Amino acid sequence: MSKKTIKTIWNAVTWTIVILVVVFALLLVGVRLFGYQVFTVLSGSMEPTYHVGSLVYVDYFDKDPEQQKSLKVGDPVTYMAGEKTVVTHRITAVVVDEEDPSIIRYATKGDNNATGDQSLLHYKNVIGKPVFSIPYLGYVADYVQNPPGLYVAIALGVVVVLLAFLPDILFPEEKEQKKEEELPPPAPEADAAE
Repeated sequence: MSKKTIKTIWNAVTWTIVILVVVFALLLVGVRLFGYQVFTVLSGSMEPTYHVGSLVYVDYFDKDPEQQKSLKVGDPVTYMAGEKTVVTHRITAVVVDEEDPSIIRYATKGDNNATGDQSLLHYKNVIGKPVFSIPYLGYVADYVQNPPGLYVAIALGVVVVLLAFLPDILFPEEKEQKKEEELPPPAPEADAAE
């Protein structure tokens, strides 16, 4: 195999890795620019809609009461079920408070659960509505967000940067040869007039 072929294959592999890293970063962080929050499915309560290990992309309501109150029966919803617990279940009933009609609560249930959730969900605890999910990507996301996965991700980033510069280190003469080819030929020397 020639040096040129090796370098072409090397560049293709390097660019493929770079593109995969960028796509993964966009799927984890970049979607927040479009108003989505990303959560990993940790239990099978919403199988087969959302599989364990999936990343769920939630249209973030940003504590907007109008959006939080606009949900209807059948909608999947992501909400705070405690100080640190985030849950995604489906709405089975909309309950309007008898004393204050501006207060809405939702009865919820996991698609794979036999019974509904014990307590009603207050509309202010709604984070948003799931829009789509990507199976298995949650496992990767959880791994790279905590040590040792974080260290592995940083090491992979360094390796990708090194891979990008390695062809120039291994084949420096080709770069110098290209520079020489790009230079215009020297102008012919004119005879000095006497």
